[in-house]
Amino acid sequence: MIYLTEKDILEAATSEDMLDAIEASLRLYEKKEFHMPQRLHVDHEDNVLLLMPCFTKDYFGTKVVTLFPENPAKNVPVLNGIMVLNDAQTGVPVALLDGPALTAVRTAAVGAVSIRHLAREDAHAVGIIGAGVQGFYQARAACSARNITDIFIYDLYPEKSSALKDKLSKALPDVRVHQAARVEDLLEETHIVITATTSLEPVLPDKEELLAGKHFVGIGSYKPEVREFPKALFGLLKTVYIDTEHALEESGDIIVPLRNGWLAQDQIMTLGRFLTEGKSQDQVKQETTFFKSVGMALFDVCASKLIYENSVRKGLGQKIVR
Repeated sequence: MIYLTEKDILEAATSEDMLDAIEASLRLYEKKEFHMPQRLHVDHEDNVLLLMPCFTKDYFGTKVVTLFPENPAKNVPVLNGIMVLNDAQTGVPVALLDGPALTAVRTAAVGAVSIRHLAREDAHAVGIIGAGVQGFYQARAACSARNITDIFIYDLYPEKSSALKDKLSKALPDVRVHQAARVEDLLEETHIVITATTSLEPVLPDKEELLAGKHFVGIGSYKPEVREFPKALFGLLKTVYIDTEHALEESGDIIVPLRNGWLAQDQIMTLGRFLTEGKSQDQVKQETTFFKSVGMALFDVCASKLIYENSVRKGLGQKIVR
């Protein structure tokens, strides 16, 4: 068994490889060639423990995640965890992976797969709303899906936008990175907009003229009462794409529009279904499009398989002797 740190995970697989692995997992989801028990959610005082298992043909895995909201006061991240990957034939654990790093790269890849298939081909400017960890990884992955020349960042806290700008400028030296003073400024300059916030209310203006013709990726809303997108967006959409049917029960960006009649049930489609049906993407890429991700354990297992097998080949990780 090997232990893989954040550094190992980033070295093990390119962004392009991760996009391919996640796209394959979306197709696997449609074929139902996996077993994903309901995740265990435990609330203890103000903290949360999540256990997320999934079984596939070659491997199964369980991600253990903790969310401790008071951690920043202790200079500790809110999100911590670890992924255990097991051989499906023997049950033997083969790898332990850093949980936050795995979550970051696979979530970013999910968003980028939607960019690959739904965003206009000539899109070259991406906007990031929310300058946290996920903002960095989403911007990085987006550059693997399109020829991105400019990234615009907006956050309620300018110092966070500035820090992310510096980090992205170092990681992506060939891309111009800008700090937007207002969300409206970001929208006027970009073709792809990714929201990765903890906001309870929409972070975009309720104005169709500022939203039309873009591809939107929603990452932040993971509770029924949490929304990042305004009513105006749904009047522009023919279809809303989701990663898993769990979004219908988990995300306010789907639940609220359905409840209020802004969105009809037959307008919702999984991205995997869109990919497996093999329809022409040319027309869709000219439309206003929206992809909402809530994540699932299948992504963790498929991403971990890629990272583990590449790590063994490259000699990465620390061997743990049983």
